[in-house]
Formats: sequence, C-alpha cells, structure tokens
Amino acid sequence: MGEKLIITLGRQTGSGGRRIGEMLAERLGVKCYGKELLDRASKESGLCKELLEHNDEKPTSSFLYSLVMDTYSLGYSSSPYVDMPINQKIFLAQFDSIRNLAKSESCIIVGRCADYALAGVPGVVSVFVSADEEDRLARIEKKNGVSPDKAREIMLKTDKRRSSYYNYYSNKRWGDSRSYDLCINSSRLGLEGTVDMILTFAEKEKCVRASKQSDEGNRMKTIE
Repeated sequence: MGEKLIITLGRQTGSGGRRIGEMLAERLGVKCYGKELLDRASKESGLCKELLEHNDEKPTSSFLYSLVMDTYSLGYSSSPYVDMPINQKIFLAQFDSIRNLAKSESCIIVGRCADYALAGVPGVVSVFVSADEEDRLARIEKKNGVSPDKAREIMLKTDKRRSSYYNYYSNKRWGDSRSYDLCINSSRLGLEGTVDMILTFAEKEKCVRASKQSDEGNRMKTIE
C-alpha cells in the first residue's frame, strides 16, 4: 500500500459507522479497531481491561486539553501520570495506544478521539459519519431488538455520551464539520457507497498531499 493510511471514524449512533469501518478494513486489507483498542491499551499501560471497558468513551471533568498534551510524552512510571485521576489515566492509555498503532500499521480506528490523537500525523484521514434519524432508529431497533421509543433513548444517550467525551478530551467539537477532513451522511449513498466515497476522498487527499510535497521540494531546490 506504500505509505500508511489510517482512517479515523467518528459516528452518530445508528449511522452504520462501525460497519463502514469494517467494510473499509475489508476493502483495504487492514484491521479495524474499536473496542479492540482496549486490549492493546491494557497490555501497553498495565491498566485493568475491565477498568478500560467501564470508562470507554465516557466523559469526565474538563480541564483536559493542555493536561493531555503536557503529559503525553511522559512515561507511565512518572509521578505526573501516577498522580492523575483514573479517567485521565484511561484516556492517556488509549491515546498512547492509538499513536503507537499509527506508527506500526495502516488501519481503521472507530471513535475514541482517534482523529485528535493523530492530528498532524501523515496519512491520516478523519471522517465523521452521520445518517437520517429514521435510518438510525431503524438500525438501532434491529440491532438491539428494542421498541422505537427505546431506540430513540439509546440514540440520544449514546450520542450525548460520545459528544461529551470528544468535547472534553479534544480541542474540537464532535460532529462539527470543521473538526474532520470529511463529513458524510450514510443515508444518501448507503453503506457501500459511503465506503466508496471515503476511499475516493482518501486517494485524492493522498495525491494532493504528494503534489504539495513535490512543490515544496522544488521550491527548496530553487532557493538553494
């Protein structure tokens, strides 16, 4: 595949985002990571997996952005990390695992502020998947075997939790088009068409980036 490609997927509940991630992984011949990141984070950090699962994509108190960036480079044995509240330790464990993963392989990462963790890393394309409410509710009803009212409750609560988590731990806003490279409504093209669109965008973005790098290289040669 040449240089690594990492696609991060934020998603509304019921938008099909997880399935889209799996389909992208199948098409590219790479792995799709969501909850699978918890195993990796547990092994790398030494934190209990059950603790990671219990706090997965859940918000906490809010003074995080500068704290995360100040402590990211510190080892887990350092006192600033050891003295942190547990929710911050859990976030940093996943943050580190995402960064390490991006260094080692091309992959798809669903949720967990991956676009924020990988900001500025070459080959990363950040995507947010939404969908029409009726499609979201129908998908939730089918997946969970619940009533329409319960499906709506799940949709609202899960979106609120994901939004709070993302907004607390990043310097961006969940679902805001300015926070991502590409925002797409899966109801418009269907899951397969959405996968096609994301792959087309990623390929175009790669070409534009290569062209800019070439232009910059030529400019530097001219200066020399």
